[in-house]
Amino acid sequence: MTPSFIQKTLLAGSSLLILSACTPAAEPAKPAANKSTIQDPTPLPTGEKTTGIIAEASPEIVVSEEALAQRIAELSDDKYEGRAPTTPGGIAASQWVADEMARIGLKGAVDGSYFERVPLVEATLDEAASSLNFSVNGEALAVPAGSDAIYWTKRIDEDLNFEDSDIVFVGYGVVAPEYDWDDYAGIDVTGKTVVMLVNDPGFATLDEALFNGKAMTYYGRWTYKFEEAGRQGAAAAIIVHETAPASYPWEVVSGSWSGAQYDLERPDGGANRTKLEGWISHEAAQKLFAASGSDYQTMKDSAAIKGFTPSVMAGAKASGVVKTKIKHLVSRNVAGVLPGAKNPDEYVLYMGHWDHLGKKDAPEGEDGIYNGAVDNATGVAAILGIADAFVHQETPPDRSILFVAVTAEESGLLGSAYFAEDPIVPLKSIVGGINIDALMPMGRSTDMEVVGFGASEMEDILKEKAARHGKHLVPDQTPEAGHFYRSDHISLAKKGVPMIYGSGGVDLRNGGKEAGEAFVTGYTADRYHKPADEYSSDWDLSGIAEDSSILYEVGETMSHSGVWPNWYEGNEFRALRDKMREE
Repeated sequence: MTPSFIQKTLLAGSSLLILSACTPAAEPAKPAANKSTIQDPTPLPTGEKTTGIIAEASPEIVVSEEALAQRIAELSDDKYEGRAPTTPGGIAASQWVADEMARIGLKGAVDGSYFERVPLVEATLDEAASSLNFSVNGEALAVPAGSDAIYWTKRIDEDLNFEDSDIVFVGYGVVAPEYDWDDYAGIDVTGKTVVMLVNDPGFATLDEALFNGKAMTYYGRWTYKFEEAGRQGAAAAIIVHETAPASYPWEVVSGSWSGAQYDLERPDGGANRTKLEGWISHEAAQKLFAASGSDYQTMKDSAAIKGFTPSVMAGAKASGVVKTKIKHLVSRNVAGVLPGAKNPDEYVLYMGHWDHLGKKDAPEGEDGIYNGAVDNATGVAAILGIADAFVHQETPPDRSILFVAVTAEESGLLGSAYFAEDPIVPLKSIVGGINIDALMPMGRSTDMEVVGFGASEMEDILKEKAARHGKHLVPDQTPEAGHFYRSDHISLAKKGVPMIYGSGGVDLRNGGKEAGEAFVTGYTADRYHKPADEYSSDWDLSGIAEDSSILYEVGETMSHSGVWPNWYEGNEFRALRDKMREE
């Protein structure tokens, strides 16, 4: 994921390093030094410190641009093949992160190891043997795979199919009792194919009294919609893509859901999910609705009115064959800790995902590697730089500082979800967490943007630290994109742990908002989730260095005994935190 302004056209969620669940993986080739002071990638004995690669810096900018550049360039290098799960490059990438933690002086946080095993299922669609077909009154309707349709399954089954399934338009596909809203009211969709809209009714109407108005709720997330369709017994679930309400273009859909897909290993094998999940383009949806005798825009408008009634689309049928190659694998989160001097069993958490989208088959001469330099080599470089700063403090922190580079964010926040379900430290002992995801290399700004602004008392600390650097906090500029639900911090937030997700804003000190917004727009259009997301030596990393240093200062304040930030009164997660702290 990425800072929220960027995310108004992006998707959260790629793949990650994975080791075989049954046999030990071969030792990966040791990465090159990448022209830095790194000489030996072999992990040091637990507890041994080195000088790391942090360069001399001013008293306030404790994360150096030089160190950031070296680490971003290394982690986004072609040799890691886009940091995909099952490739030698992916294995080597996670090993490099662990080696770097050891060189800095962090201890392995998982019983002395740097790795938390994350059981995953890899599912690769056999495109040649699979199909999704639509017809209306017996006439086939062309919806080509790739350009107009993308689909997969979350069931652990290599051979699935359904035939002549009635197509039902279920509006936004939402069942929300607290809003007195049920898009499945009065209809049984068992065995049927449901077609639904992206986002939620509040976005469509901008009515602040409807859901959360312009700001997306969790009901607007594609993850929720597919899960709800499964609970309703549907055979297939299709979301209609539109760029504005989705907040990302079709190319993100086709790029993110092609190739190998990953999910956590689940006891039920995904039996509660539909046989097929997928997206169709806006254009394909318009053709489907028109062929069945209705108008897409008219039906879309009706779906945003309270009391909407789902309906079977006249004469419309869907059939599908989903043949998938399944592998049971084990990925890993990478975790290092600097033990606290006074309260080592209390933790300040820094988190960022290290995975990306791997590589694709490409014609000779065309780049097929998704390097993920911004998303999220920048975030990993930042937490490593912050770790280096903590290790080299004159006075050790009272509390332990925990650094976790999680896996499979691009596949649906899987690594952080596993960490939250099977934490390596008790969740109630985490004082608070800072998530760092996809920082923009566009220079220093006068603002810091907070995704989910107004949620946590950690904002009070961030506000103070930002002000010391002449910066002010701004809310998420595109709440309709639902960014708060689209990066790894939400996995911990849903358990009650106070989290904050902040990054540099777009009001640049050199060029103002116009320059910042132009940079972000260019990145979104040309590089996000594309092979073009590569490191460049001409990047201006001064803003990332400053913002990382501010986030270091936030954690340094929380590292002192007695500081226990909570969610603000009235926040949906406060009761969970209060209960957790009472146990």
